[in-house]
Amino acid sequence: MTNDIAFVRGRNRKPVASRLLEEALADIPGLHGKCFFGYPLIATPEGKFGVDATLVSEQKGIVLFDLIEGTEIGDYADRQDDVANKIEARLRLHKELVRRRELLVPLYVVTFCPAVADIGPRSVSEYDLANSDTLEEVIAALEWSDSDNKLYLSALSAIENISSIRKSRTKREVTREDSRGAKLKRLEDAIATLDHRQNRAVIETVDGVQRIRGLAGSGKTIVLALKAAYLHTQYPDWRIAVTFNTRSLKGQFKRLINNFCIEQTGEEPDWTRIRVVNAWGAPGGDDRDGIYFEFCRATNVQFLDFGTARNRFGGPERAFDGACQLALTTAEHIPSLYDCMLVDEAQDFSSTFLRLCYAIVADPKRLVYAYDELQSLSGESLPSPEDIFGHDPHGRPLVSLADDSRQDVILEKCYRNSRPVLVSAHSLGFGIYRKAPPKKDTGLVQMFDHPRLWEEIGYRVKSGTLETGKEVHLQRTDETSPLFLEEHSPLTDLVQFIQFSNEAEQNEWLVSELQKNLEQDELRHDDIVVIHPHPLSARNKTGPIRKRLYELNIPSHLAGVDTSADVFFKTDAPSITFTGIYRAKGNEAGMVYIIDAQTCDSTGYELATLRNRLFTAITRSKAWVRVLGHGPGMANLVTEFKALEAQKFELVFTYPTAAMLEKLRVVHRDLSKADRERLEQRKKGLHELIRDLESGTLHPEDIDAATREKLKQLFFEGKE
Repeated sequence: MTNDIAFVRGRNRKPVASRLLEEALADIPGLHGKCFFGYPLIATPEGKFGVDATLVSEQKGIVLFDLIEGTEIGDYADRQDDVANKIEARLRLHKELVRRRELLVPLYVVTFCPAVADIGPRSVSEYDLANSDTLEEVIAALEWSDSDNKLYLSALSAIENISSIRKSRTKREVTREDSRGAKLKRLEDAIATLDHRQNRAVIETVDGVQRIRGLAGSGKTIVLALKAAYLHTQYPDWRIAVTFNTRSLKGQFKRLINNFCIEQTGEEPDWTRIRVVNAWGAPGGDDRDGIYFEFCRATNVQFLDFGTARNRFGGPERAFDGACQLALTTAEHIPSLYDCMLVDEAQDFSSTFLRLCYAIVADPKRLVYAYDELQSLSGESLPSPEDIFGHDPHGRPLVSLADDSRQDVILEKCYRNSRPVLVSAHSLGFGIYRKAPPKKDTGLVQMFDHPRLWEEIGYRVKSGTLETGKEVHLQRTDETSPLFLEEHSPLTDLVQFIQFSNEAEQNEWLVSELQKNLEQDELRHDDIVVIHPHPLSARNKTGPIRKRLYELNIPSHLAGVDTSADVFFKTDAPSITFTGIYRAKGNEAGMVYIIDAQTCDSTGYELATLRNRLFTAITRSKAWVRVLGHGPGMANLVTEFKALEAQKFELVFTYPTAAMLEKLRVVHRDLSKADRERLEQRKKGLHELIRDLESGTLHPEDIDAATREKLKQLFFEGKE
């Protein structure tokens, strides 16, 4: 019989006994389940309490391990009683595990002392004591029958459960079971528990760099926050930093870390040891601090604010990258500022910033970075770890993740977006059903370089072949897109693309719907987010809508403008959040409205960036999304969405070849203002050259032979 135990390796200060227990359990035939080391943590009147190891098994129930390093066993019976009482009290809080006063899942405790050869004389009746030779016999004597696995799954969920992390910010009051508010409440209750892969990403830490990848809604931000809190509870002396691109995430990170620490240890975090800090920063105290500013301060190199960096390095797109690069190259000595760093939204940072973070983390370089390639608002993919962190003097990469699943974690399950919402975002983001422009062989906007990445983020091949140059038919699975996320409402209510005649008509419809959401749908103000995808137009374009809401006594705010840069949702008073796309990242709401969506369609450059904005906006939705716009651009988006609906929210396309992928990157690339101006000047000069040649003002012979040959190679080489 095969053994199927998944091990999650947290910290318990007993490394040798933990390793030997893992080896012994792995050798027991037919044993199935999941074993946690250094978990769960629970708060007790005496303070933080952690279990050395916990096995949740389909055949045995819950087995708690008391591990002993060395040969001193002590009063192990008293320790067993203590750990059993503490964990049983926690389990009894889960009603599905209790019938009347009886705990339905057996709770066993085993003391494992691998260094003690003869355990017989030292054992106490009714208190299991085992070493590596006798553990299989002890485990075999533990009995439990769970025919349909429901209790096992409930027990596993209870051990893993961190119930407060996804609870609503305020209590939700509903009176009608069929209202949107009631549906949203049921959704929030259903997704309140982390799934197994997320839990493993939180608990397991490696000595070195760890990468966490996942699609929107897979819980990357939550995993990072809880991972930071878990490390803080286990290593209270470590200096830990959490940083990010979207400033409005700061409050969310602090809330999650605070809740975890209180629930698991009974104490608030020590905010002098664990810091939630901006990426850039500026002088002015702890609230304005930032990783880059700290680097400059510690290394005594020149700090550049945004305006100075923008002017020096050629525009806002290059400002932060240039500032970090200058700091790294001019610093003579770089001190270790942190024992561990966690970076969220890494796709929105340049490799230079990640190298700066790597530089200030003490050996063994515990740097965790999380990202979603398609949420990059710059249109650039994140390079490989080898390319990001570089090589040593001997040419060996400083960071190589190899095939270690602990170092390279992929969160494939989506717990925010339903299947129709997520597939709509991918379809429009990639341009899967975009009509090919004249003289073009594809309407695709962008595509993953590696086809298998589709499977890694939770799609499966329904037909065809997932290879370059081949047609493929992809669909989400029930496992990676749980059905309960979409079954609460009719399919046609989950995602809607609505075209209006003009902006005024769009705004009037939106105001009416917002009023209905609050008065009839039992949604709260903070269940709603209105997103404008163009960062520079959001303030002006949302102004008329908010003015009309004010006249109807419906409060609203523009995140980062009417509030501080660190605030997204108002918690002190009811208010609908309006936001530009950059501040929307990392946040979520039950009902999401995207206005002026036509700005995400273009025939020129930057189309990949525009579609990434649309993808990001759509994936903010926990339940419903309305994509609104007007004009030809919106008509194109509606046509694409209807094609997706016709395919029942499945993706059918021909995977581009390597040459086509490179062409997509060139055609839809992002250009700075200066680059666009230079390009237009060159095109104008080329048009003038062609006109002069056609008119006879200039003859081909007037162009030197080397230049003529170069032009021939550029335009005709490899063409028939």
